[in-house]
Amino acid sequence: MDILDSIIIAIVEGLTEFLPVSSTGHMIIAQNILGVESTDYVKAFTFIIQFGAILSVVWLYWKRFFQLNHTPAPEGAGWAKRFLHKYDFYWKLFIAFIPAAVLGLLCNDFIDEMLEKVWVVAVMLVLGGIFMLFCDKIFNKGSEDTKMTEKRAFMVGLFQCISMIPGVSRSMATIVGGMAQKMTRKAAAEFSFFLAVPTMLGATVYKAYKLIKDHGIELITDNLDTLIIGNIVAFIVAILAIKFFINFVSKHGFKAFGWYRIVVGGAILIMIACGMNLQIM
Repeated sequence: MDILDSIIIAIVEGLTEFLPVSSTGHMIIAQNILGVESTDYVKAFTFIIQFGAILSVVWLYWKRFFQLNHTPAPEGAGWAKRFLHKYDFYWKLFIAFIPAAVLGLLCNDFIDEMLEKVWVVAVMLVLGGIFMLFCDKIFNKGSEDTKMTEKRAFMVGLFQCISMIPGVSRSMATIVGGMAQKMTRKAAAEFSFFLAVPTMLGATVYKAYKLIKDHGIELITDNLDTLIIGNIVAFIVAILAIKFFINFVSKHGFKAFGWYRIVVGGAILIMIACGMNLQIM
């Protein structure tokens, strides 16, 4: 994989990571168009450049991401409740993060096995697309007054576990989870972005550790140029993608993304039917 390949893959990552369209499905298409071999480094590269995408969320939501809750704690609250009240934002993110973290550790081998099945990605893209054609009507009771509670955070976290099935899209699963808790489309999307930070950071660190453990630090240092460029490109493109998505989904909903998923999933199924040897990065 050369620098141009890394830039194109990073653009695909930055564009699709926060949109409900499955970055995995797009990586399959990008890899086969570019003719990039699915090596251990290439697979790890797609996870490591998520760090750039993570930084885009922190950059765009800097004030909200680092703002503590300075409102008075409930009367009679002990030190623990006062602490959690002050760090309320991080506490709820942690609660939402737990289900996927636990399931990911317990089912890591099964998830890796599923990631090798391209047809699963394609089918889930199509099924998820069909669902998204109707999700605005199904979850149309979102309110600006809906507050993120511990229970709602945990429920969104459970929805995130669905995204461990390749092709579902982490963004789609968590946004739908938020809307199911009567959050508005915008509020659900923003919480999905926030939840992406610990989730994707965990995956990035794990993949980097595994790569170094299996192949040595030399594989990282020898490809440092593509990693740095990939993260910078993913960071810039993800900022643009997030801004576009928030504006678009607030006004138009998810139907367009549903049709798009159906087209992409259908294209992959056609490629499989034509005998193309597709691999997941």
